[in-house]
Amino acid sequence: MFDDRTDAGERLAAELESRGLEADVVLGIPRGALPVARPVADALEADLDVVVARKLGAPENPELAIGAVASDGSVWYNDDLLDRLDVSEAYLEEVREEEAENAREKADRYRPRDRRGLPDLEGKRVVVVDDGVATGATATACLRQVREAGADSVALAVPVGSPSGVADLEREADEVIALETPDSFRAVGQFYREFGQVSDSEAIDYLER
Repeated sequence: MFDDRTDAGERLAAELESRGLEADVVLGIPRGALPVARPVADALEADLDVVVARKLGAPENPELAIGAVASDGSVWYNDDLLDRLDVSEAYLEEVREEEAENAREKADRYRPRDRRGLPDLEGKRVVVVDDGVATGATATACLRQVREAGADSVALAVPVGSPSGVADLEREADEVIALETPDSFRAVGQFYREFGQVSDSEAIDYLER
């Protein structure tokens, strides 16, 4: 159990330091990951920025993730679920374009007006941080965007994750570090004593520190 996201970030940072992990850039998945990512970036003496993805909701059930898309259009689909629900190509294309644009707009809110898009990741060592992993859908799309940007190595670091979500993400990242992968996992928030919403202004404050 973590007290809050900052506590989780400090414990995650200590684990990464003990492993000797090195990074040039730490990317938090907003908004909830920024309080976690700030201590990690500070400990690794790395720049902190964001990488953004949006969930693709199923027809008639937008809370059910059939995939995720990052701000650059990098996409991940749950093929088993798509087959089971018989989702049309037309629906997929429409929701992918809509959510990719939403992701771009969200990413731009956190960056100076004179800089849009990810920082230069060509040849860089990158650590992607989230406050936890359930299905891993948005994290997968984010990791694929970082790969496409030319990162030399990509690690994912989270305080807690579902065993299945973490296992799936190990196919997307060079390394996945999760402090806890409990069999009793139901939702990320159950492992935090305090798990309130992080506002845009709070998230930007963590980036600017």
